[in-house]
Amino acid sequence: MTDLVRVSAADEAALLALNNDHAVELSWLDAPRLRHLLGQAFHARRAGEVAAFLIAFDQDADYDSPNYLWFRARYPAFVYVDRIVVAPAMRKRGLANRLYDDLFRAAAAAGHERVVCEVNSDPPNPASDAFHAALGFGEVGRAGIHGGAKTVRYLARSLVPAR
Repeated sequence: MTDLVRVSAADEAALLALNNDHAVELSWLDAPRLRHLLGQAFHARRAGEVAAFLIAFDQDADYDSPNYLWFRARYPAFVYVDRIVVAPAMRKRGLANRLYDDLFRAAAAAGHERVVCEVNSDPPNPASDAFHAALGFGEVGRAGIHGGAKTVRYLARSLVPAR
């Protein structure tokens, strides 16, 4: 089974390549921007030799993403999944589920009550929609970003057990 490990500076080139191979879904990054994001991350993990990765921020990050800022304007505390990607050759092996489970544990241990994210609705991303629904995420809003070039659905998942 592929281990999940904390992202380190040695991983940056591979993370950048995998991210930018999926820039339509994630947004393109350059090396200084990735380094900044990793420095602000609440949680940054990779699977294997960067077969997959997840980067998440809490409400205190220095981050200017319009999606992150949408959540910060509405919730006093949260963990925001900024990006998660699995290399095509490594899909269907449970890596995304393991990365999310690891994040849910870390967020709950830090006292967070919700994990949030966004999924593109235009251009559509039906695989991500289905994946997040299966994890228990529900829609909490929608917005057009980048001058209307992209439309997103904002999702949240409670970490508080139902009573």
